[in-house]
Amino acid sequence: MLSRDPTYIGEIVSVSGSAVRVSLAQSVGSGVSIISGRAYKIGQVGSFIRVPQGYQDLFGIVSEVGANAVSDDVDQLSDTGRWMNVELVGESTGGTFERGISQYPNIGDFAHLAVEKDLWKIYSAGGRGHVTIGTLSSSESIPARISLNELLTRHSAVLGSTGSGKSTMVAGLIRAITTNDETDDVYPNARIILLDIHGEYSDALADVAQIFSIEPQANERSLYIPYWALDSNELMDLLIGELVENHEIAFTDKIFDLKSISQETNEFPGVELDSITVDTPIPFSLKQLWFDLVDFELKTFTTSDRDEIALQRRGDPDSMTAPVYSPAGMGSSGPFLNQNAVGIRRQLNLLRSRMLDSRYDFLLHPGPWEPDANGTTDEDLDGLLRDWLGGSKPVTILNLSGVPAGVLERLIGSLLKIIYDALFWSRAKSEGGYWRPLLTVMEEAHRYLSDNSNGAASDVIQRIAKEGRKYGVGAMVVSQRPSEVNETVLSQCGTFFNLRLSNPADRSRVQGTLPDGLTGILDALPTLRTGEAIVTGEAAKLPMRCRITLPPERHRPQSQDPNVVANWAIPMREEGYDRVVLSWRAQSPYAVVEDLDIELMPVDDDTMEELGGDRE
Repeated sequence: MLSRDPTYIGEIVSVSGSAVRVSLAQSVGSGVSIISGRAYKIGQVGSFIRVPQGYQDLFGIVSEVGANAVSDDVDQLSDTGRWMNVELVGESTGGTFERGISQYPNIGDFAHLAVEKDLWKIYSAGGRGHVTIGTLSSSESIPARISLNELLTRHSAVLGSTGSGKSTMVAGLIRAITTNDETDDVYPNARIILLDIHGEYSDALADVAQIFSIEPQANERSLYIPYWALDSNELMDLLIGELVENHEIAFTDKIFDLKSISQETNEFPGVELDSITVDTPIPFSLKQLWFDLVDFELKTFTTSDRDEIALQRRGDPDSMTAPVYSPAGMGSSGPFLNQNAVGIRRQLNLLRSRMLDSRYDFLLHPGPWEPDANGTTDEDLDGLLRDWLGGSKPVTILNLSGVPAGVLERLIGSLLKIIYDALFWSRAKSEGGYWRPLLTVMEEAHRYLSDNSNGAASDVIQRIAKEGRKYGVGAMVVSQRPSEVNETVLSQCGTFFNLRLSNPADRSRVQGTLPDGLTGILDALPTLRTGEAIVTGEAAKLPMRCRITLPPERHRPQSQDPNVVANWAIPMREEGYDRVVLSWRAQSPYAVVEDLDIELMPVDDDTMEELGGDRE
């Protein structure tokens, strides 16, 4: 009889849509069943139940477990009072599992525990396009696999409290895609950009990534973001702040003039003079912009007709030195002021301060992308995009840890807009996102993607979330506070990697991504172990609780907490707080008084022998 089957746990007593209730049998009173030498726990929320239906097996996920008070007149041999609510999710026919069900069970049908061979049917994803990210928590012999297509085209989110293993999981996911084991395919043409807010991933992914940093260390390249590739309103907002209309017109008119001169001088292909707008990504000199505008504001005239200027010293745009004019006289005596000046001296002083601030050199003095007075540069945007999107390694890390906090949100928005616009307009070309898709990983998303944020970052990420899949641009949002992430963006994510979450508001936001019958699975979020996740959504065949395969120690992000015990146990030593002040003033943790120009190289056994040393 079926009831003698060791996997038998009870029978169905009610059916309501896709939800069924199972009354547990007396034989499972211990809560543990030994089957083929393996111990299975019964009544675990998130575990699977199998309901045989002739040649088919229905499968459901336990969403709730409970017990009723059993009165004296009830036959306790047939009714234990213990029950489980099960949400039906799929069926298998002939050993092939398919999500969704074609028929419902009847009252009295037997329910069985899903054992390892059943889980293999459910989770053994066949065909190309799946990568292994770990193993199932309930059965460590079964790999947890996700679909790459759905991961990228339907977007994803990695959510978990501080210390739950988010950064390590992101590193593990990227390594699972870019490096393969015997069970996975090879993806040499993968393209991933990681926005690294804290500088955690440089060492962890150095073997599969080219790294660009504002303060480059060994094996890193300088990160430059040409200001002239940004929209004019974003650039002005970044450098000066909000402008009233007539002030904004003064800046945008001058930018347009300088871009037109640049096009006449350089003749960039694909651009006609009459098609240029203030937002066309054409190089122009920001120094010349400042100088021309400040010259116009300071100008005085020797005559009332204002046909002869009262210039004392010309000034120099390259050194950001303003011209000097004779001070205006009182009343009808000269010199006379420029009556057409619009009153933007304060804004021009802010612009000059930004340009002289070394913290902004990566943007305002972008190396080979910095234009001269005529808009001529050593490198054009194709070189920048080749570095970011067409590197020899599948991953590009943009280390933004040195970006001033006040401009981080605007800068991320500008950076993503450059990338998205480039792939959007090249969608018909093999370099575009449609033919070579891009996964954009956004760390610490709550910092620039809150519900109250209406800046450039929020706008462009919402655009990617809504329409990026059409053009091959996928988003992965990483955050420790899902309740603070923009609801529109989170609702567009099709796959969720839910790590440990303790805050009720955060759990509530995550539970809203699942159907009502399955929200009970996420009740386990506060009790998940570090590196353990509940994966739900399009890239996962079914919701699964899994242990993520951690990268080796040398390939893990630098996100661990300080070791208080070890560091406080070190004997007191001489300290130099002049170095602290140096880094503070230089706004750089790596600043030194004198650059010793030490060449760093990897150390191996051959190198040690040449140096006459012992590696041990």
